[in-house]
Order: sequence, then C-alpha cells, then structure tokens
Amino acid sequence: MLDSLLAVASAGISIWAVYNDDTAWPWWVYLVAVSTALPLPWRRRAPLTVLAASSAAFVTLSVVAHSANAQVPLAGVIGIYTVAERCSDRARWSVLTVVVVGNVIGTHSPNGMLFSLLTSVGSFVFGSLVRAQRQLARVEAERAREAGERAASEAARAVAEERARIAREMHDILAHAVSLMVIQAEAGPLVVHSKPDRAISTFDTIADAGRDAMVQLRRVLGVLKEDGAGPELAPQPRLAELADVAERVRRAGLRVELELADGLGAVPADVEAAAYRIVQEALTNTVKHSGADRAAIRVRRAEEVLEVVVSDNGRGVPLAADRAVSGWSGGRGLVGIRERAAACGGRAEAGPGPAGEGFLVSARLPLGAAGVAERVGG
Repeated sequence: MLDSLLAVASAGISIWAVYNDDTAWPWWVYLVAVSTALPLPWRRRAPLTVLAASSAAFVTLSVVAHSANAQVPLAGVIGIYTVAERCSDRARWSVLTVVVVGNVIGTHSPNGMLFSLLTSVGSFVFGSLVRAQRQLARVEAERAREAGERAASEAARAVAEERARIAREMHDILAHAVSLMVIQAEAGPLVVHSKPDRAISTFDTIADAGRDAMVQLRRVLGVLKEDGAGPELAPQPRLAELADVAERVRRAGLRVELELADGLGAVPADVEAAAYRIVQEALTNTVKHSGADRAAIRVRRAEEVLEVVVSDNGRGVPLAADRAVSGWSGGRGLVGIRERAAACGGRAEAGPGPAGEGFLVSARLPLGAAGVAERVGG
C-alpha cells in the first residue's frame, strides 16, 4: 500500500513538472513522466530492476523534455534508497558508483549536479543506515531467541533436578519409615502375649514412624501444591532432629549412639539437610541389610568441613563388584548418599569398617566458600 502511494506521489510530481513547463508538450511526454514512477510498487521484490526501469524512463524524459526535468527525481531517490537497504554489498556499491558517475557526466549545471549528487548519495546513506538498523534488530532478535531457548533449557533442567530431588526425598523418607514399620510389625506378634508392654512400645514406634513420614512427606509435597512456594513451605530437616531418628531406630531394637558435637556453628541449610538424609539412609541400610545390633553416629565440624560418620557392627551392605564410582557403589540408597554429598560439593565413602568388621558410611561436606564454588561449578 505504501509503495503504491509513493508511486502515485512520484507520478504526480512528474506530471506537475511537465505541465508547469512553458512548452506545450504532447501527451506521450506525460506518459513518459508517469512511467518513471510505475515500477515503484515492486521495489521491495526487485530493487535493481525497478531502479533500472525508473532510471531509463527518467533519462528518456530528460532527453525529450529537458526543460521540464527541473523536478525532484523522487522515483530515483526511492529506488536508490531501496537498493541501499535491500541489496548485497556488491550491488549497492556498484549502483552508487554508476549513479555518481552518471550525475557527474550527465548534468551540465554545477548546481544541478550538486543537487543530484546530494539527493542520490543522501538516499543511499539513509538506506544504508536503515539496513544497518535492521541487521542490528535481527541480531538482537536472534540473541533474544537464543536467550529464550537457554532460559527454557535452564527451566527444564531445573524441573528435572527438582524432580530428582523430590524422588530422593521420597525414597529416603519412605525407605526409612517403612523399614522401621516392617521390622516392628514383624516383631509385634512375637511379644504381644508374652511381653505386652514391649508390644505396646512396638506399636507406638510404628505409629511414630508413620507420623514422622507423613510430616516429612508434607514438607516435600507442599512445594508442589502452592504456586511460588518458597523454602518456608518445605522446611528442610535439621541436625537437631537426628535425636528423634536415633530414638525411633532404638525402638526397632538397634542400639544407637549419637555423637552430635557442640559448637557446629552456622551450617548451610542444604548441607544440614544432606547430613540428616545421609544419616537417615545409612541407618535404614543398617536396619534392612546389616544384621547389626549396634550403630554409632558421629557428626562434627573440622574447620570448614562437616564430617558425618555412621558405622555398625553388622555384616555390611553388599557392594557391586566393580566398585567403580567414587570407590564404591551399591543400591539406590548408597547412590543417593553419594549424590547428596556431591550436591553440596563434598564426597562420601562407604565400605567395610576397620579391620573389615561391620560397615561404615562417611561423608565430608564443605561449609565455606569452597563448597559453594564446587556446587556452582558443578
């Protein structure tokens, strides 16, 4: 639509220039004047062809009606602008060279030559500026698209990580609670008649384990139920709660010694949650697999590292033969321990205890800048 209006305006200027001349020109001169503007509606699709056709008509008008050519060559200005904006560099500079040489050779008046050069070169410069701005806009749009793709990829990765985190949490919570409940449920019928008090304690332990599992599951699933849920909707387990974990395991018949050192200082929430889950998972493995009757938990701070050690006197947890990952591998529980430690920038080890007796799980979780750098870099 705009190009058609430009064509009408340019044709109108050409007709006015011929009509306003002192000479009474025949009708075909008016037709030549109009033909200078006729190609303009196609200027975007074929810039060079439109400029050539418009220039040929303009040169014809200059030859047959030179005195009527004292007009602004609007069609030529638009054609040069379009070539500068849309054509390749080789075509653009070739057209500029031809236009400049043609104006210098074909214009007899110095003032007319200066006017033609200013309008021609000016339209070329303006078209080149528009071209540069559009190229810049395309580059920015491409950058925005790539940034959007990166953001979408990061969002997808964050969703995957969150799903994996929730899966680990669910595994740790359910495995620990269900293991205690199953063991207590199996022991309950054996003592319900001979030792009623112990049977009542057993059932209390089952109920406590179930309630604790429900509380922790609400912590995890609360994030999924609320939009924009923050940490306050899913409080992380604390090291102080290890006493409750140890007590529930004691009720399952395992003697548990808990050494939670004083003066741990400020412990990052993710490190504290990881330490809690590592202890919980290690005790779950002890209850389910080791056949131990005694376990020990030690949590202490060594400079900027939180040390977590869980040991027992049982037969241990079966390990894979290859022992390929971090010196050990095993079931999902042991893999989860390793991943939790790695997520905090630390490392975990598991294997037979001293002198090959029992089983030992140990983890070192950085508390300071080194741990943060490792988590960010990883």
